[in-house]
Amino acid sequence: MYSGFKLMHKILMKIFTKIILFTFFLSCFQIFQAQFLSATDTSESSVRRYKTIINSNKEIVQFIENSLASKGLPKHLRNLALIESHFDRNITSNAGAVGVWQFMTSHANQYGLTEDRRNDLYRSTKVAVVSLGNLYKKYNNWVTVVAAYNCGEGNIAKAMQSANSTQYHVFSKYLPTETINHVKKYLNACYATGELNSVLTDYNSSRMKKIFDSRSGIKEGSSLSETEINAGFSLKIIAEELKIELKDILSWNPEIEEELQTKGESVLYLPTDLMPDFLLKKNKILSRSIKESSPSVSQ
Repeated sequence: MYSGFKLMHKILMKIFTKIILFTFFLSCFQIFQAQFLSATDTSESSVRRYKTIINSNKEIVQFIENSLASKGLPKHLRNLALIESHFDRNITSNAGAVGVWQFMTSHANQYGLTEDRRNDLYRSTKVAVVSLGNLYKKYNNWVTVVAAYNCGEGNIAKAMQSANSTQYHVFSKYLPTETINHVKKYLNACYATGELNSVLTDYNSSRMKKIFDSRSGIKEGSSLSETEINAGFSLKIIAEELKIELKDILSWNPEIEEELQTKGESVLYLPTDLMPDFLLKKNKILSRSIKESSPSVSQ
C-alpha cells in the first residue's frame, strides 16, 4: 500500500514538474515574442482618438467589417482604412491617393477600379478586400501585408533581399520611414480596438512557421521556439550540453554567429522540446562558455 502511494507520488511530482517547466517556458516565450513588435503609443488620448473616429463612422465601419468577414478576412483590417483616411471617402493625399482605402491609380487599375471610382466606398472596399487577401496569400502575416499595402510589393522585395530575411522585424529597417510609421500606426490602432494580440499572434505564428519550413533537422510535427543569448555563450557548449550537433544549431540559426559577433547578442532558435532543457542549463552553459574561452594562465 505504501509503495503504491510512493509510486503515485513520484508520478504526480513528475507531472507537476513538467507543468511548472512548461508554464515557465511559455511565459518566457511570450515575453520574447513581444519584443519584436508592439504598440508604440498606448496612451489614453491615442486610444480615445481612434475609438472616436470609429464611433463617428459606424455605418462605414460596419460595411467594411461585413465585407472583410464575407471573404474570411479579420475585422481588424478596418483599421487600415482608419489610419489611411479616417474613413473619409473624399480625401486625397499629397501623393494622389484617393478615398477611404487611399488607392493610387496604378494599384486601383490592377483590380479594374477606374481612377474616378476610387472614392466609391462600395467598389473601393470590394477591391481592397481582394487586394488584401492576395497580399496575405503571398506574405502570410498581416504586418507585412500592411507594409506592402503602403509602399508596394517591389519595395518589400528589395527590403527582404537587403536584409536576407522575410521577417518584417528584420527587413523593416530597409523600408521607407513612412511605411515603418504606417505599420506603427496600425499596431497602435489595433491596440485601441483590442485586437493587437491577434495581429501579433498571427505574425509570430507565421514567423515560426517560416523558420520551421526553412531549416533542416526538425522532425515533422515539431516547431522551433526562441530565447535570447549574448556573445558570452559558446554554440559548441550549447550543443554539448543539449547533446545535439553544432551543425543542427547552425541550421536552425543561420545568422547567429554573425549577430553574436557584430551585435553581441542574438535570438537562439531551438526545437520546442529542447528549450526547457536549455533554460534549465542556461547558467551552467554560460559558466562553461566563459571558463573555456578564457586564456589559460602560464605556469
